Amino acid sequence: MPSAPDLHVEQAGDGVPVVLLHGLTATHRYVVHGSRALERSGHRVLAYDARGHGRSAPAGDGYGYDRLAEDLGRVLDDHGIDRAVLAGASMGAHTALRFALGHPGRVAGLVVITPAAHPDAPPDLDRWDRLAEGLRRGGVEGFVAAYDAGEVPPQWQETVLRVLHQRLGAHEHPEAVADALQQVPRSTPFAIDDLGRIDAPCVVVADRDEADPGHPLWVGEAYADAIPGATLVVEDEGQSPLAWQGGALSKVITGVAARA
Repeated sequence: MPSAPDLHVEQAGDGVPVVLLHGLTATHRYVVHGSRALERSGHRVLAYDARGHGRSAPAGDGYGYDRLAEDLGRVLDDHGIDRAVLAGASMGAHTALRFALGHPGRVAGLVVITPAAHPDAPPDLDRWDRLAEGLRRGGVEGFVAAYDAGEVPPQWQETVLRVLHQRLGAHEHPEAVADALQQVPRSTPFAIDDLGRIDAPCVVVADRDEADPGHPLWVGEAYADAIPGATLVVEDEGQSPLAWQGGALSKVITGVAARA
């Protein structure tokens, strides 16, 4: 087995451990978006760049969910944490759930933010390949061109384009992100029926499809239905997606940590 890549981890605060896991093409900053509310409310917060992302090392052909879940376990071990609340967005949400299924005793609570993987909605692999190729050939601008923000409703386009540039410009190894763009969508984290085995307090945070069609609301609803005792939280109609609001997400995470 190849050696595990070095991961960039940041931590702050003291108290109940909370680990933040970001989505594909993002970095550790893109879970609670720079909010410090968790640390101020008495939590030890760890946020790390997934393999190949941000300041973490590349991993070649090792971007499947088995490896991503192993990385999460390694972060916990390296920082002496036996049990933590996990809050993950998209790829990070799938990783957290995959880890919880394999290591239930190490998960005190879950905040599952904008999940997208569902067997009834197979990923558009051609689109992921186009994004990867755009990044390889044209860097950030190539990725943005392949993303086609014209499909985003006009009121959200400026925000989406700004965030895309910020996120994609934050990686030390863009070629590794391109590898992940092709490999992660081809990896299946679990079957939906598996989620019935989750035994931890859980909130699913979903977004309405107008601003974030890549993370369909119905998938979040399906996760909330499948996870025993899970609560579904969605922003009000016409409001900014809840997953974009770091302070609001921090309150959700704090609530789960209190139950844990």
